[in-house]
Amino acid sequence: MDQVSTLEEESLYIIREAYHKIENLGMLWSIGKDSTVLMWLTRKAFFGHVPFPVIHIDTSFKIPEMIAYRDRMAEEWDFNLIVGQNTEALKEGMDYTKGRLNCCSALKTAALKQVIAQHQIDGILLGIRHDEEGSRSKERIFSSRNQAFEWDIKDQPPEFWDTYRTDFPPGDHVRVHPLLKWSELDIWPYIERHNIPLIDLYFANADGKRYRSLGCAPCTSPIQSHARSVREIIEELETIKSSERAGRAQDQEDLHAMEKLRLAGYM
Repeated sequence: MDQVSTLEEESLYIIREAYHKIENLGMLWSIGKDSTVLMWLTRKAFFGHVPFPVIHIDTSFKIPEMIAYRDRMAEEWDFNLIVGQNTEALKEGMDYTKGRLNCCSALKTAALKQVIAQHQIDGILLGIRHDEEGSRSKERIFSSRNQAFEWDIKDQPPEFWDTYRTDFPPGDHVRVHPLLKWSELDIWPYIERHNIPLIDLYFANADGKRYRSLGCAPCTSPIQSHARSVREIIEELETIKSSERAGRAQDQEDLHAMEKLRLAGYM
């Protein structure tokens, strides 16, 4: 098998293993390319069905096209969509002007914790990749958080020979990362191979701009690009020098922003 096929087989195994070992499993869906590939793989693992809830954390600041795409795909693929939102923080005026790390903590991390508590979810699947951002490369496939959702980055078991730890202390919360070994240049060929439907924001518009990474509208900028198809995106990525998250403002505000957020329970 080629590399992408090998990665697919491993991801399918991880998804099924998580479903078998974790009693109340859920999946995070950011509406981006990675989590949509994870959704595709999950549907493939269970013959077109997603057998657990799909969680989207809505900060209320998402690009409008993202919400329209979310609702369309939820209806088309017929999965149980849970939309989480920290309404109290929004009522109190929380937004990026209060500091992007503060905003992410309140509108993403806290909202996720609320959903997990409300629906008694023991573990969640996430579409993160090792190459996207530094702190993600420190994760394990099956990664435990304590009862406060904190991540002890220094106390993680090794995962030699694809042997994963799936027994965790009662009360711990488990993050499962089926795409951890994938790269950006694995994701796009997989999307091309299976013609996975993506939001149009990934493709260049008439002004020669497209999004390489999607987030909240005030904190995410498009890049200059003429790539209007998946094949053109792949060709562009083979020569591009900038980082995937160069357009994400929280990364520019603090060099270690993502690690600080993830240590405290960020997705």
